[in-house]
Amino acid sequence: MTTPRDLLIVAMDVGSSRYVEPGDLSLALAGAEVIDLLDAGALTLEDDHIVSNNQWTLGDRLLDEAASSLVRQPPHESVEDWLWRRGRGLSQTYLAALETEGQVARQPGRWLPVRTGRTALVDSPARRHATDRWTSGEPVLAVLAAAAGIHDLPTENAPSIADEAVVTVLAAVNDAVMELEAVRQRRSIEEAAFDNIWRGP
Repeated sequence: MTTPRDLLIVAMDVGSSRYVEPGDLSLALAGAEVIDLLDAGALTLEDDHIVSNNQWTLGDRLLDEAASSLVRQPPHESVEDWLWRRGRGLSQTYLAALETEGQVARQPGRWLPVRTGRTALVDSPARRHATDRWTSGEPVLAVLAAAAGIHDLPTENAPSIADEAVVTVLAAVNDAVMELEAVRQRRSIEEAAFDNIWRGP
């Protein structure tokens, strides 16, 4: 299993009590891909820019797709630019993959917070793996889940991550989610103002 898949499963399983914005989740999934590609040696970071290493086959279709889409020539792409480019609609892409693999099933009458339709996780090794990783308090997954809005990080005993490259990616995910929220709020204000104009005094 991969960090993006674990994150989506956690969003569907653990986060059932709160709504998760698909855009926030997609940005977090894109960040999770970078972290897994870092761990696999498929890329490195120079400051906050992604430098691709040799072509890798990672054994996961979506991670292989992510690796193949890396910018391989200078100027290299920043983590932030990657999040916005790769993250577009990524939560739906991962959900479709889980459906194809039989990890989730359509069920009538149950709406999940990611608004993916009536879907539910089935009992599977992938679900158990994600749950084990979640309940163990694995720091990277915890921080990504917090960025996606699945849960809040505790103010005390916050997860500690020593790898500077991973910290850079997680910071970029948080910044991108905050920027997306600012865009949503701005649009909401503009739409409200437009509605007021049409209503008149």
